[in-house]
Parts: sequence; structure tokens; C-alpha cells
Amino acid sequence: MLDVTLIILCAGNSSRFEHKAKKQWLRTDNHPLWLNVTKKMSEYADFDKIIITSSKNELSYMKNFSDDYCFIAGGNTRQESIVNSLKEVSTSHVMISDVARACIPKSVIIDLLENKNHADCIVPVLNVSDTVIYDENTINRDSVKLIQTPQLSNTEVLRNSLKTNIEHTDDSSAIKANNGTIKYIQGSTKSKKLTFGNEIDELACLKTPSNNFFTGTGFDIHQFEDNKEMYLGGIKLPVDYGFKAHSDGDVLIHSVIDALLGAAGAGDIGEFFPDTDEQYKGIDSKVLLEKIVEFIYNVGYEIVNIDLTIIAQKPKINPHKQEIKSSIAKLLGIEKQFVNIKATTAEKMGFIGRSEGVAVQSIATLKYYNWTKK
Repeated sequence: MLDVTLIILCAGNSSRFEHKAKKQWLRTDNHPLWLNVTKKMSEYADFDKIIITSSKNELSYMKNFSDDYCFIAGGNTRQESIVNSLKEVSTSHVMISDVARACIPKSVIIDLLENKNHADCIVPVLNVSDTVIYDENTINRDSVKLIQTPQLSNTEVLRNSLKTNIEHTDDSSAIKANNGTIKYIQGSTKSKKLTFGNEIDELACLKTPSNNFFTGTGFDIHQFEDNKEMYLGGIKLPVDYGFKAHSDGDVLIHSVIDALLGAAGAGDIGEFFPDTDEQYKGIDSKVLLEKIVEFIYNVGYEIVNIDLTIIAQKPKINPHKQEIKSSIAKLLGIEKQFVNIKATTAEKMGFIGRSEGVAVQSIATLKYYNWTKK
């Protein structure tokens, strides 16, 4: 084995990225970018361990994609994510790469590994060919280098270098500030960093997203509670009873949430908003749906349509259908025509037929966000 751990940093919020999805979740065929990058790099060398960092609210979902890697929660900064990752590293060296470097050539990885014992940190760089101006003065471009990742570091040296309150933008700057040694090797123009989104056309290694569609179902049921406001699909209905629930009990929205999560393969509403958590007591279910819609778009999907079946003896649904459709369409960020509502009764059978509650079944269809058509 190499005695090298590979860390792929994927915990960023893509705040500068001008696409609906986070960059780490852009699909290349059926793989999210983070998985595509990791698979390719793992084919280049036999790493002892591979660690993937994730934002906390995506960690559980990320684990669905592979059992081959160690997944950990990243921090609020790149440096915090590295510090968290290093707790899981036992090898003498660690190679750290940003998921934004999507097309790193094998030759760069091999060159890094071959030089691992030549300095505390091995860094790929690019020379600058254009004239360089700094503070309105022309400077010697031969003295300017563009730093790239991945970088290969001595694990203990890097750990010690990060015991600081100073935020460093890369591993080498932290090690250099701690009097460590740096060796620069030739990088590659193919290792272009995906930052704003306009660079994506230059990343020839990426395949376009597949045209697959994904369907999920949701079902929820709540009994009535007297002297409580009723909300259905985010709309307040003019009745003197509501739903018995930990939140406001909007049975329709809860069903839609489960359908969306089912289509994305992301579990269920209870995993995101447990009814044992007091912060969700009495919460407006529209807020919960907004959080789930944000999650769905962040992890690389678009919502195609929603089909709803409301089973209720009371209240009457038909007078409120259009208002509910408009409400759900707005919350999902889709056109109203892509929300369908069917209403039926239980033919006076069971507890719904006895007018004791309402059930809603939902079907949601998703597709991958197509980053080629921004």
C-alpha cells in the first residue's frame, strides 16, 4: 500500500456557483460529481483509505452512494473540513483534493506520489504566460505560480500546521507558514477549478446528465382535533377543527415531502424533522417543505410534477383545489399545470369515512438538473 490517505473535500455550499445545484452534486451520467471524481482518483492509485467530507445536512444522503469510503461531516471552512478529516487519518501521508478539480490527469497524481518524501508538502503549480500586474506595477511573471490541488502532505506536519486560528486557502500555505518544506511540481491546465459555473464547458471529462426520471410516493394521515386551525397544502381552510400533530399537521405537505424524498432516495420526513425535536413543535409545514425543496435542488434534481390524492369525508376539497394547487406550485418552484389534485371520499368507511381525519397520497417525479442548459 502507499501509506497515503485520499481526502476529497465536498462540504462547501457553492455560494459563488451560478447553477441551481451545488457543484458537488452535478450529475455526470448518473454519478454526482463528488463520486465521479473520487472513483477516477481511486483508479489512479491504491490509496489506503478514502475520506469524503460532506455538509452536515447531506451526510446521511451521501452515504447512500457507496460503502467504499469513509464519510465525515465537514466544517464551515475548507480548513475546518481538513481538520475534521485528519482525525480519521492514520497513514504517514495525506493527499487532499477539492471536488471542484473535476478533471485531474493521472500523471499529476503519479507525480505527486513519486515525490512524497521530497518535502513536507508536494504541490502542483502552473506557470503564468501573461504579463502580471500587482498593485499597478508590472512584476516578473516567472516569479508567479498558480497553485493547484491535490496536494500531498506529511500528515503530522499538516496536523501541526493547522493548529492555528489563521485561515489558509490551501495546505501548502499552512505548512509553509509553519516553516515546513514545499516542493513544486508541474500541474496541468486540465485541472481547472469549477468555481462560478462558466468554467464547466471547459471540463471535457464530464459526461452530460442521464435523462432518467425518478418517482417517489408519499402517504400521510392525521386525525382531527377540535378548536385548531386547519392547513391543507399551505392554505387555511374555513373550518373549526384542524389536525392532531407535532407540527401544524398539514397532511398534504407532509405527503408531498415524503414523495420528493422518495424520488431522490433520501429517506423520509421523520429523518429530517423528527417529531421528538421540540424545534418542530407547531411549525408551519410550508417551512419544512421549503427546506426539502432546497435540499432536492442542492443535490442535483429538478421537480417535474406532483400528483396528489386527498381522501376525506370532510372538509370539502373541491372548492379549495385551485388555491391549494397554486400554493404547492409556488412552494415547489414549478408551474401550476404540473400539480394535479384528485379528491375522493372513503364512502363513509373506516375512520376517514366517519369524518375523523384525512389521508393524502402523493407521487412526485424528479429528473437530474441539466447543467448544460443553464
